[in-house]
Amino acid sequence: MAQPKTTAKNEVTAPRMRVIIDNDFGGDPDGLFHLVQQLLSPAAEVKAIIGSRLYSGGFYESPGTAAYACDQVKVLLKTMALPSPPPVYMGAESGLPDVNTPSPSEGADAIIKEALSDDKRPLYILCGASLTTIASAYLKEPKIAEKIKLVWIGGPEYAGLATPPPNYQPIEYNLGIDIKAGQVIFNTSDIPLWQIPRDAYRQALVSYAELQYKVAGKGKTGALLVERIENILKKSNRTLGEAYVLGDSPLVLLTALQSGWEADPASSKYVVMQAPKINDAGQYLTNHNGRNIRVYTDLDIRLMMEDFYAKIALFSNGK
Repeated sequence: MAQPKTTAKNEVTAPRMRVIIDNDFGGDPDGLFHLVQQLLSPAAEVKAIIGSRLYSGGFYESPGTAAYACDQVKVLLKTMALPSPPPVYMGAESGLPDVNTPSPSEGADAIIKEALSDDKRPLYILCGASLTTIASAYLKEPKIAEKIKLVWIGGPEYAGLATPPPNYQPIEYNLGIDIKAGQVIFNTSDIPLWQIPRDAYRQALVSYAELQYKVAGKGKTGALLVERIENILKKSNRTLGEAYVLGDSPLVLLTALQSGWEADPASSKYVVMQAPKINDAGQYLTNHNGRNIRVYTDLDIRLMMEDFYAKIALFSNGK
């Protein structure tokens, strides 16, 4: 197992699903928060971690490369000192050249290998970054669509479901890193998809005071996580206020924290709709032939954050 034996309730909980985590860990620290919580979740076995690239300009002076993302994962894993950490793979350092051609990477190969393994437990691909790696895996081996479920943080608001925030960017951040990859997943693939668009992942607000009080003093791991947030707050010239969006943490909420019987993210709300097409501007187009997907609208932030606070506290105490 990838999880340490000291994980909360690990003696009474066995992994009932597999997950592969794909994130741009070299950018927004929210990906690191999600990674820690997922690794401390005994119901979901982490089979692989993929470090993906950001925009070429990076994020607040940090390079946006997949290699740097993997370096940040390794720093975190060393800090956590897990007895058997999952393997770390690089995603592609460039987006798809077109919608028919994958960008090869060891991360894409890892997804294909795990999806085609003999393990019958559900396999979730948890993506808090661009869709490059999963789109590349699908283009290389379309059969994986029958074996996986994709949970993706990304995409703009849907008309009629939510209103964009003030001064919003017309192209949502994760989608904009590789629009062609988004077109592969939405327009042509048949991969089962649970989407957490911008209006939903922005609900994952925590205050800096919360992080200082409940996380910073919880061992080396808690200190590292809060330090990463503080670095961003300082580099922004203190313009970001006192609340921070941990927008990737819903990935653990919708997987490891599913209900016991009739397993599902029972306390979060979604609508079922036909997958739209995505155009070259990163906007949705109606697709009357689109497959049904879940689009999450309301997330149980209480469950998500209280679970995180409890796990980081128990982990720091060796329980």
